[in-house]
Amino acid sequence: MALRDCLEKGMSFAEIARALNERFGTAYTRNAAIGRARRLGLSVPMRERAARALNKPKQADARRIRELRARKAASAAPKPTTFERAAVLQLRCVAITPRHLALVDLEAGDCRYPYGGDAEGEPITFCGHQRQEGSSYCLAHFNLTSAPELLEKRGPAKTPLRLVEAA
Repeated sequence: MALRDCLEKGMSFAEIARALNERFGTAYTRNAAIGRARRLGLSVPMRERAARALNKPKQADARRIRELRARKAASAAPKPTTFERAAVLQLRCVAITPRHLALVDLEAGDCRYPYGGDAEGEPITFCGHQRQEGSSYCLAHFNLTSAPELLEKRGPAKTPLRLVEAA
């Protein structure tokens, strides 16, 4: 009954919790008072501000929206009207013939430099030569990916090739 009386007086749930705690020596929180009111089926009177907000939705100012859109459109960069084909990239190559191994065929010491996969459905294969210690690539591919300016000065790297049985 004390909860009902407090709700009828228009007290907030925080105030109700404090009043109940003083009156009965309990330790209710605001959320405990809200839950108790809901379980008892007590209707909670709406605050005047909330009732006004529900009855009168805020109308958007159409003039202000048009001005904001116009400002945003004016500040946006113009979109290019024509598309130019990008120049074909000239890829750097090394003087090494890859073994074109599938990923599942690579062993622990094989170079993992990828080849292919550019076209739709084209398989991706890997170099497969003996890799350099501390790297995932053979010496030629390590130099290609790590120090391109040194590759031009040194020339192609000489990597020992392993003989592999034909499938």
